[in-house]
Amino acid sequence: MSVPPADVLLPHKLLELAGLRRIHPVWLNAVGAVTVRAGDGPDAVYIKCGPLNDENSAEGEAARLSWAGAHTPVPRVVDHGSDGKQEWLVTAALPYRNAVDRRWISAPEPAVRALGAGLRALHEALPVAGCRFDWGTASRLGDLPPSGRAALGPAPSIDRLVVCHGDACAPNTLLTDDGRWAAHVDLGSLGVADRWADLAVASANLTLNYGPGWEATFFEAYGIAPDARLLAYYRALWDAGGAPSA
Repeated sequence: MSVPPADVLLPHKLLELAGLRRIHPVWLNAVGAVTVRAGDGPDAVYIKCGPLNDENSAEGEAARLSWAGAHTPVPRVVDHGSDGKQEWLVTAALPYRNAVDRRWISAPEPAVRALGAGLRALHEALPVAGCRFDWGTASRLGDLPPSGRAALGPAPSIDRLVVCHGDACAPNTLLTDDGRWAAHVDLGSLGVADRWADLAVASANLTLNYGPGWEATFFEAYGIAPDARLLAYYRALWDAGGAPSA
């Protein structure tokens, strides 16, 4: 994902949903969906609008957010829908900044600790028994060609099943101004999987955002020792399948 260029063409439906609220471009994803923040006050919302996406649909993300919101802090779904060609998701803005805000890039330690603590809290809060969404190895391998599955080798045995975020990178964790985790966003791939599927992505993303040397801090905050074998497998699975296009 990237920040949309200033001259990006915003879909008509997005402009309709924004109404008279001021628009702040936020993300442009790999399949051409644009996310903006509309408004600056208590009625501010985030609007994601773009082509239909069977792999990570607005309807699917809305269902995941609505389910997860009963157990852990996530954005409230305001609206979602499709006209057969494009789809949209509108969520209420939360009064926090994400973990790659400039203040945390310049002083990463509180953010890294919040990422670890927040991911552990998410895994503890979401009930596996009540979750109908799947992000497990079997289903993800099924989306790969035979050559891709062969290159990965045998899947490791499950350490602990949790409800995973599905894209537990730093931008998807929101922090309070004093550096504590507050909420998670962008849950389009949320589902039951081994916790190492999330841990692998979250820890690998640290260097990209904060520079090298932060993995030990992250795992300490989560409360687990890193397992090199599981990290290697789930990072390779992530790379083979690509990042979610939410």
